[in-house]
Amino acid sequence: MAFKPLSALRRAFGMLWHAVDVSRRTFMNLLFLLFVILIVMLFSGGGVKPIAAKSALVLELKGDLVETYQSSLEDTLLDSVAGDSKRAVRLRDLLTVLDAAAKDKSIDTVVLLLDQMNGGGLAMLRDVGAAIDRVRASGKKVVAWGGTYDQKRYLLASHADEVYVHPMGMVLIEGFGGRRNYYRDALDKLGVTVNLIKVGTYKSFAEPYIANGPSQAAQEADSYLYNALWQDYTGQVEKNRKLAKGTLASWIETLPQQMQAQGGSAAKVALQAKLVDGLKTRDELRDMLVKRGAWDESIKSFRQVAYGDYLQRHQPKPFGDAVGVVVASGNITEGSSGPGVVGGITTANLIRQAREDEAVKAVVLRVDSPGGSAYGSELIRRELELTRAAGKPVIVSMGDVAASGGYWISMAADEVIADPATITGSIGVFTILPTAEKVGDKLGIHTEGYTTTWLADAYNPLRPLDPRFSQLIQSSINNVYGEFTSRAAAARKTTPAKIDEVGQGRVWTGAQARERGLVDRLGSYRDALNTAAKAAKLGADYRVAYIERPVGKLERFLNMMGASTAQAINIQVKLGLLENALPAGPVAKVAQDMAWLNEVADGRKPFAAITHCLCEMP
Repeated sequence: MAFKPLSALRRAFGMLWHAVDVSRRTFMNLLFLLFVILIVMLFSGGGVKPIAAKSALVLELKGDLVETYQSSLEDTLLDSVAGDSKRAVRLRDLLTVLDAAAKDKSIDTVVLLLDQMNGGGLAMLRDVGAAIDRVRASGKKVVAWGGTYDQKRYLLASHADEVYVHPMGMVLIEGFGGRRNYYRDALDKLGVTVNLIKVGTYKSFAEPYIANGPSQAAQEADSYLYNALWQDYTGQVEKNRKLAKGTLASWIETLPQQMQAQGGSAAKVALQAKLVDGLKTRDELRDMLVKRGAWDESIKSFRQVAYGDYLQRHQPKPFGDAVGVVVASGNITEGSSGPGVVGGITTANLIRQAREDEAVKAVVLRVDSPGGSAYGSELIRRELELTRAAGKPVIVSMGDVAASGGYWISMAADEVIADPATITGSIGVFTILPTAEKVGDKLGIHTEGYTTTWLADAYNPLRPLDPRFSQLIQSSINNVYGEFTSRAAAARKTTPAKIDEVGQGRVWTGAQARERGLVDRLGSYRDALNTAAKAAKLGADYRVAYIERPVGKLERFLNMMGASTAQAINIQVKLGLLENALPAGPVAKVAQDMAWLNEVADGRKPFAAITHCLCEMP
């Protein structure tokens, strides 16, 4: 019988295809069987193990307290490679956990371990403190412990029933304010001239580039702001710890004498001042909780549930009518953006998405931004205006900072709610145009050529700024300021002249802004959610839906290919490529300031109207 190659090839291919088909069906059947088993386990009690009675909720908070995650997974990995691994705790998650614990009959104690918690401004800390108060009001005990309490950690700890510190630890309350870097002389030596064009006497964002110190107006505004924030902070702590008014200020003034009297023990000084209730090591804290709680044989300790585990048990409902939340956290730019930046186009699209979602009955814009691009801010404000016109209530909730562009995007709301310590206002506009003609002179670089009009090369960084171009920009900046004050006046139902009186780039606390009619009332993030739900006629058990931008695979890949300026500086310091005369912190700050100036100089437009505030929550 003759051998037929083609027939043999067909038979071999047929056998291979049959094998592949059988394998595919077997795999799919096994996958389906696994799915059925999981469903059966879930409905037969094989799902999440319930929390036993007399359990303690242990909140070991690690990292910055943030509105949203400030970096992608790829950035986090790059940070880890650079030795700068960071964690974060989202405000919404922490509030979810605390409010669930207040209602959970299985939880009888909440333990705050604060040693590794960083960041968070007064507004966010007040929201968390209020949630801790709700836990205590439900009859549960709250215990705080730490090795070192900075003033942010201590503000949270002061809300607890009991506060303990390690015997070798301390409570470090320093006050607010600080010094900024000013670069006028340094830029002069380099031959760089920074041309500032602005509207607003108090608009001090660009002062570090044109002066060697703050202006009198900036000093006046800063002192007024920081004194108010400090009074707010000390008032909260003294109320929580049942201390007389002025106790903290007196304590700080006499701290050297107290330290000497206690033999240099900062922990004993804190105990004597009644800032803490006792000195305990971590194992002593554990022993105390064992005696008070229920024994868990499996872990040889008190019965407990961790923060992450408890959060997973209390995820928001995925369906039903909702209050939609769009978070605007970070600097405002014109285009698309990723984590930690408020892209004008990106955020406007999210608001449009919320408006077009039939399940979203009201929108809350949560603002934590010092501002940025005026154009990007207007893109966001306009979408909120359209959302109100579509019949959906819009509530603005101001977090730590809602100033300049952060205030601009808040001007199309049915109601604006600020925390008493929110930094807001800063209604002003500026642009800066660096020129380096002196650098060219030093290096022997000459720039010449032909242009059909004076405007074609009006802003050449290697030539002095053309006075005609400066006049053109000033007119534009004046116009943007006019738009800012006019829109604010319409939103606040007053006149542009009245807004100008409290504008001029001046920064206010939320309480000061309320006195001046810049916000409607003072309240928390929770108040804003409840207000939106009420306006939309939702029940008390309403759903909160966060409208967020998904990150695509291509973007994730592109992000993997680059690192931030801060990471690059960090790597250079570690490799010894930079001088060690300055600590890494100041070096990174200088690099950040110079990078911002370079970013402005490299802008794609001839100039940009910027509504940014030189302010951050202390």
